[in-house]
Amino acid sequence: MATRRKFLTSSAASLALLTTQPGAAAPRLLPPNVRGKALAISTWNDGVAANQGAWEILKKGGRALDAVEAGVMVTEASQNCCVGLGGNPDRDGIVTLDACIMDHQFNCGSVAALERILHPISVARRIMEKTPHVMLVGEGAQQFAVAQGFPLQPQKLSPDAEKAYREWLKTSEYKPIVNIENTGNQKTGPVGGPQNHDTIAMLALDAQGNLSGSCTTSGMGFKMRGRVGDSPLIGSGLYVDNEVGAAAATGQGEDVIRMAGAHTVVEFMRQGMSPEAACRAAVERVNRIKGAKAKDIQVCFIAVNNQGVTGAFALQNGFSYALCNAADQRKVVQSGYLLK
Repeated sequence: MATRRKFLTSSAASLALLTTQPGAAAPRLLPPNVRGKALAISTWNDGVAANQGAWEILKKGGRALDAVEAGVMVTEASQNCCVGLGGNPDRDGIVTLDACIMDHQFNCGSVAALERILHPISVARRIMEKTPHVMLVGEGAQQFAVAQGFPLQPQKLSPDAEKAYREWLKTSEYKPIVNIENTGNQKTGPVGGPQNHDTIAMLALDAQGNLSGSCTTSGMGFKMRGRVGDSPLIGSGLYVDNEVGAAAATGQGEDVIRMAGAHTVVEFMRQGMSPEAACRAAVERVNRIKGAKAKDIQVCFIAVNNQGVTGAFALQNGFSYALCNAADQRKVVQSGYLLK
């Protein structure tokens, strides 16, 4: 009897130690209705092309982490006003880039104020995988990127960014414009007309039922030198909890940071809210914080829970997001919004 009691006590202690070891992952039983149902969701109509980049990985049973990196790389490589080296510069005429990435095991990497690197999202992933840190910034981030084999690109503005910068220099005033997006053709994305937005954020669920997310941006056009928004900040621009869901933000970063936006959305989902309801509740909090000034900004959230249900909500009209799955790979959705 004493031997049996000793064995049971020892086994229980060993099990408790195993489940509390740093980095030990608790076993997770995937909901049957999630297995094999891969998807990608990303901000703005630009997300259609990014989602297709992610889908090339997801449709083959690849990992969500690989998908969210590959997806936003499509946008980083394009001549976009607000993402990648084609983006608008800061007020000194220099393009600085921010990005972050997070996987289903709370691993994350981030880069801020990075210059002359084509794919900041890949540098963020390399930080996650190759260093003990989460975030590197500025000159140190660039040094790390070069040491990892990322080539320095020419310090040169794109033609569109050069034109926008010269126009801005006439007044040197920064007057934020509420993010707008030409909804155009809801199947294929924008068709002409004005566009004004910033971050591309992407969330993906893979066939194994695991979530990951990414954000990348050139930030607020003509910002003060050194300004960093929410996009590279884990918990503000992006957050992933595989047992609950994932969320990401776009819009005026300062106001997302004030209320730890993406993490807030995930916590609302933890309380039982649907992704759309959680996004709306976070937007309502921004509205309460800003008061009368809320009409001058835009803040939007996208989310997906661990059942594969997606949702989004914005402070003001004009926000769209792109959804990609096996049934529809070019879907653009106009989200709900709070202020009328």
